Amino acid sequence: MPKMKTCRAAKKRFSKTATGKIKRNKAYASHILTKKSAKRKRNLRKSAILTGADAKRVKKMIS
Repeated sequence: MPKMKTCRAAKKRFSKTATGKIKRNKAYASHILTKKSAKRKRNLRKSAILTGADAKRVKKMIS
């Protein structure tokens, strides 16, 4: 069976931490920012960790 190809789109969006968790950026931070509060925009800058089945699926895609 041939090797599984890396999903290039996923590779650009997700990254692995040193402990093997999958890191992602939050959505809704790219445009129409005038109506969003400063607190909301500040929290959108922080990255988040994927959980559960999503992390398993993404690990397969980016390996």
